[in-house]
Amino acid sequence: MSVPNGLGHTFDVLSCIVPIDLATGANTGHRIHMKNYDKLAFVAAFNNGTAGEAPTITLQEHTAKTGGTSTNLVEIDTYWKKEEAQLDGDETWEKVTQTAAATITDADWDDANEAIVVFEVGADQLSSGYEWLSVNIADTGTAQVGTVFAIGHGLRQQRTPANLPQPNA
Repeated sequence: MSVPNGLGHTFDVLSCIVPIDLATGANTGHRIHMKNYDKLAFVAAFNNGTAGEAPTITLQEHTAKTGGTSTNLVEIDTYWKKEEAQLDGDETWEKVTQTAAATITDADWDDANEAIVVFEVGADQLSSGYEWLSVNIADTGTAQVGTVFAIGHGLRQQRTPANLPQPNA
């Protein structure tokens, strides 16, 4: 008997913001329906940017797949980061705590450092009537490539990867 793969059994990987130059304008993330997951771990990655132009990540909740009501979700009180001039595998995770907010940013993400940033949000943290989550990244002003993925865990439907539910349906 073969052991199930992690993908589809214990986690799903979802696109939020595909790799893009964050200076092309406001970067609106894809909405993810939380009915399929207990938690999402948002994973952002940034290359070296320009001093004074750090990316700002904003967490939002929504009442609908498109349209509806959107509001900032003030639930980020902890995130983890790895950063250095060139991410090459020898970095360690650094825990960052802050007063609960809908946004996170770090001056080190803008200048000489590449960074990976992770924070988690549970379905139980959404306001009543809100079922979708997304993250946005404001225009950084100058060229800086970034991306955001989410890792959904606590899958409510475990299936082969090809049969997982569509994340925003």
